[in-house]
Formats: sequence, structure tokens, C-alpha cells
Amino acid sequence: MASSPLMSSSSLQELPEEQRADAVSSMVYEANARIRDPVYGCAGAICQLQKQKQVNDLKAQLARAHAELAGARAQHAHLVALLCMEMAAAGPPQPTTTTAAAAYCAAVGASPAAPVDALYVVDGAAAAAMQASPIGWVDEPLWT
Repeated sequence: MASSPLMSSSSLQELPEEQRADAVSSMVYEANARIRDPVYGCAGAICQLQKQKQVNDLKAQLARAHAELAGARAQHAHLVALLCMEMAAAGPPQPTTTTAAAAYCAAVGASPAAPVDALYVVDGAAAAAMQASPIGWVDEPLWT
């Protein structure tokens, strides 16, 4: 596997002169890589770089998924707020009938009669459910 210096110099002489400097540079790099990793040398360094790239790609994919999840949660909260506002504008429900929308607003802790911000709903059970996510991504940066 390891070539002798004599064999390397004869190999260098067979190369065109404009490629010899690159060949020597590559041989020096491989020798230094063999000092750091006697078994794998440059191949080990390349493998490590590929793994690092895969990890970075997965981190970016996870950050995109977290951003998408945050957007979906915000959209859900917005739609719940709009639904509750429409119910409040329609007036109190009849005592004999309970609509599915009223049941949902009651389940998420939103009061149809209470004023709400249609863009952000951050109080009641809906906010607690949004904040009680099993994913601990709040402390992580979205893009690394």
C-alpha cells in the first residue's frame, strides 16, 4: 500500500511537468493524513467530512420542519380565533343546541364572547397545548 520514495519520484517523473506540483501536494497531504489516521488516511478524512455534511443537512432539515410546525401551529391558533370571533358575532347559542364550533371553542378554552386577537391566541388551553410540545425546539436556533 505505502509506496517507497524511489517509486514516488519515478511516478512523478512520468507526469507532465504542470501536474507535478499538484501531485507532490497530494502526496504531502496524504502523508499528513496518514500521521493523523494511520489506517484510513485521506479516505478517513473524506468519510468524516461526508458524515459532517450529512449531520448538517439533517440539522437544516429539522430546522425547516420546526419552522413549518411553528407556522402550522400559528395558523391553527389563527383559525380558532377567527372561529370564536364569528361565533361571538353570531350571538349566544341557543340553549337547546350546541354547535360543534362552540364545543371546540370550549374544549380549547377560548371563550366566544371574550375579545381575541385574531392573529395570535396565547391564552387559555390552546396556548398551553401549543407550549406543551414534546419537541424541545424553542431553545434551538431555526437556522444554523
